[in-house]
Amino acid sequence: MDFEVKDSEFYLSDVIGNIEKYYSDKLSVTGTAFSTGDYSNCLLRGDADRLEEVLQNIIENAIKYGDGHSISLSFSDEENCRLITMTNTGCTLPDNELPHIFDSFWRSSNTGSQQGSGLGLYICRRLMELMNGSIYADTNSGCMNITVVCPKQN
Repeated sequence: MDFEVKDSEFYLSDVIGNIEKYYSDKLSVTGTAFSTGDYSNCLLRGDADRLEEVLQNIIENAIKYGDGHSISLSFSDEENCRLITMTNTGCTLPDNELPHIFDSFWRSSNTGSQQGSGLGLYICRRLMELMNGSIYADTNSGCMNITVVCPKQN
């Protein structure tokens, strides 16, 4: 698969503003609590549209596979990067399957009857690599945490 990624600088607040606007309305209809933690705005390096696509894919997975109680975004910094962590409640992913969630065409045993191709998180990982970032996942206390690592503009 070939992906086009434009290398530019953009403000984090522009991407998060679009995400908040779209998902606040969408999730209020389903009764899912959606929150965005406090963050300081910063200039990031990469492709704003592709980062938004990555975050949308992660949140859509949370909607499909979580329990519908809550989805949140939190922010932290590490070296010259901004980390954006999406957390959703109701994770039923077995620990032994976690290392495979970014593999192409792989679907977890917890997908049930949900439609999907097993490409979404693979594409997210590929896009983040092309933007010199990364993405990783962990589970904790019944929650799924997916962290996107975005390089800051120097």
